[in-house]
This record gives sequence, structure tokens and C-alpha cells, in this order.
Amino acid sequence: MSNILEFSAEDIIYYIKMACQIPGILEAIATQKIIAEAADKAGIEIYIEELQTAADNLRLAHRLLKAEDTWAWLKKHHLSLDDLEEIAKINLTSSKLANHLFAEQIEPFFYAHQSKYFAAVTYEVILDDEDLALEIFYALKEGEISFQEIARQYIQNPESRRTGGYQGIRRRIDFRSEIAAAVFAATPPEILKPIITPKGVHIIAVEEIIQPELDDNLRFQIMGEFFSNWLQQQLASVEIVANLKENNYTQTSHQLLKPAL
Repeated sequence: MSNILEFSAEDIIYYIKMACQIPGILEAIATQKIIAEAADKAGIEIYIEELQTAADNLRLAHRLLKAEDTWAWLKKHHLSLDDLEEIAKINLTSSKLANHLFAEQIEPFFYAHQSKYFAAVTYEVILDDEDLALEIFYALKEGEISFQEIARQYIQNPESRRTGGYQGIRRRIDFRSEIAAAVFAATPPEILKPIITPKGVHIIAVEEIIQPELDDNLRFQIMGEFFSNWLQQQLASVEIVANLKENNYTQTSHQLLKPAL
């Protein structure tokens, strides 16, 4: 039979303080209060059907597909079914508030900043030797060697090597500025002349340039950025005060505050 360790609320708060987590927790509490007050002021209402959908989405997000999985998760996190409903309500309130505040701004913002949402499919090999990179670049241009071959030869990371240096679909803002300028000026498929950055000499194959489209995923992303910025502004405008028990400093503890040598 295993030993049982019991912890009080005071134990938990003490650990949080000693782990220096209080500021982050206070900011999270303040954020929640700001959202709740703004939603109330905006007259945002939560309906039962919406709350059920939000709770279902919450369970899916945590892969709680069965009732027993949900009960186990609740027990692990010391939550009740009412708490689960409250979490779903908090998430839904945030979503509806963001939509209330910014839904009308998404489309104009997208078209005004459309260039930042262009994306590219690229392959990349990074070398240390500029002369070698130029030699490989011209060999690629002449068809004397394939990108897969140089990837197998010069990429150290096994996973990247197996995929031929594939970098996936990356937006313009995901590239260094000097690389982005060359990538999005390319006419795919095209091998770019080696580009030097602090990381090394980049040989890049541009396979495709993807035109931006304001789909649901991008709408959600832009709205999330707007809402996050708004929350940071709200937090900056308030003073967060915690009514926690003050520490009793001893003479010994004062010695710790001497200037470090």
C-alpha cells in the first residue's frame, strides 16, 4: 500500500509563491476578470446550446471521448462537472467577446496587410562554405544533381534529411527578411542563389507560392492576434494587487539583500 501525501490550500499557495508563479497567476486572474466585465458590459449572453457545444469542444481538445476519461481528467485536476461547465463558459465568453469586438475589422485588416499572409513551400540546405554553396547551386541549375541528393549529403538532422530539406508551408513573416525578399520574388519552381545569414549559407528551392485566402482558420488567427493585443492593453491600464499574507523578514533574510559581488 502506497503512502498518502496530503496538501492543504496553504501548502499549494506557499509552493506557488516559492516557485515565483504568483505574477503569472495574478495576470491570468486579471485577464479573466477583464473579459467577464467587458462581456457583461457588451451584453453578451451564453445560451444552453452554445454551452453544450463549448463543453463538447473542450472534451475533444483534451481527447476525453468517453465518460470515464472525463471523470478521470476531472479527478486529476480536482474539478467537478460544474467546474467543467464553468471552464466551457469562460472559453465561450472569450470567443464571443473577441467576435463582438473585432469581427468587422478582420476583412479590412486582411486586405490592407495581404502581403504578410503569402506563404511558400520551400526546401532548404544550410552550408558553412560559400564557395561550396555556389558550386552546388550551379550544379543544381544545370541538372547535374538533385536537391534530394544534396539534402542527403549535407543535412545532419535525420528527419529533415529524409524529407529532402522540406520546410513545409511558411508565411512571409516566418522567414528572415533577406530570405523572404528572395523567396517571394521567385518564379516557382526555382532554386535561389545562395543567401548568407548568421546561420550559414542557405540553398533554397522554392516549389510553390501560395496566394493568401481569408478562410475560417486565418480569420480565427487574425482575431486571436487582435484579442491578445487588446487584452495586453487592458492589463497595462490596471494595477494588480494581491491580498496575500505578508512575509515576516528576519535579520538573516535581510543579509540576502546585500549587493552581490
